[in-house]
Amino acid sequence: MPTLIPAAARTLAAFEIFAREKRELSNSEMARMLSLAESSCSDLMNTLHTLGYLMRAPRSRRFYPTARLYEIARQIAENDPLTRSAKEAVQQLVETTNESAFFGVMDRSAVKVVAAQPSRRPLRYIVNVGDRIALHASAIGKALLAELPDDEMQAQIQQIKFKPFTPDTITSAKKLQADLAQGRKQGWYESRGEGAEGVTALAVTGTLGDQPVALSLAGPAERVEKHRKAYLQALFEVRDSLQA
Repeated sequence: MPTLIPAAARTLAAFEIFAREKRELSNSEMARMLSLAESSCSDLMNTLHTLGYLMRAPRSRRFYPTARLYEIARQIAENDPLTRSAKEAVQQLVETTNESAFFGVMDRSAVKVVAAQPSRRPLRYIVNVGDRIALHASAIGKALLAELPDDEMQAQIQQIKFKPFTPDTITSAKKLQADLAQGRKQGWYESRGEGAEGVTALAVTGTLGDQPVALSLAGPAERVEKHRKAYLQALFEVRDSLQA
């Protein structure tokens, strides 16, 4: 059985403490929060300082993380297989449809946008990487909800606050469940002016490795309605290429 390395666990815990506290910390404060002897904590803090992961204020002698950890995490995130595949998928969708495309995963009680690319048309819907999208008011949210096993889906629905973004937003668990059932039956999901007035979105689900994912196209309602069949075909083709 793999062995837990205490020094590695303490290092990660120290960065989590900085993230939680959002301020410079003295060695004694960190030692207390880590439940660690001050001498041992001093060794840890000074090691991270020497390696460039922490800075130290000249007067107070308090520690705070530098940007080095962020830069390493950014490079890892930019090159991980999920992000790379997501970027390729939305690029292909935009090339095929010239509508705004985005790729998302479930992140607690919302959809996290992993990749996005806007349409080249003047009238377009904009979504940014890192945005969190409501589950009940988006096609992509419905798609990921419906991908869950029934018990997990019901648990997620119970947590939704059903904030009304527009007059067309679904605001009840019963109506959302009926919408998800229809989506499961037809194999794709839709929102019509539910997250933003005048915007229609289509979405399909798939898996990347063992990760449930969803792809979506969104644009002005009239344009999406006109090209619905072609847009759905593009979504299915790109989804299938991910899973090939």
